[in-house]
Amino acid sequence: MQTFHSINEVLDFAMKSEQEAVDFYQSLASRMQNQEMKDVFLQFAREEVGHKARLQKIKDEGLFDMDVEKVRDLKIADYVVRSESTENMEYRDALVLAMKREKAAFKLYSTLAERTDHQELKKAFQALAVEESKHKLRFELEYDDYVMREN
Repeated sequence: MQTFHSINEVLDFAMKSEQEAVDFYQSLASRMQNQEMKDVFLQFAREEVGHKARLQKIKDEGLFDMDVEKVRDLKIADYVVRSESTENMEYRDALVLAMKREKAAFKLYSTLAERTDHQELKKAFQALAVEESKHKLRFELEYDDYVMREN
């Protein structure tokens, strides 16, 4: 498991994760036959760009104050999705991977919100967590519709 020694390292990890999400959604969008789902994936990619910018602003402004012990106890492995998309990935599998990514992001931002006493940051992390949970729900609904169509 990765150990972090500062909140900047945690924010860098979160921003890297957001960029991976951008790349993931853009890749999925490029492979979609259905224009509606292509647009959904591109919209999520744009939202993840916004998340990354929000995190960068937090880092740049140095608003976050968390002691090292709290940082070390984040259990970052809980927020990492190891599975990668492949060129031959089935649509169903892409939706499952997207759901897992959004769940991991939700858990990360929820934990960060719990760990800070800074009210502005708490609200920012809570808002990011809510956005990630909405993404997950959208993919769950699409998965449900897709699976129901197949059966």
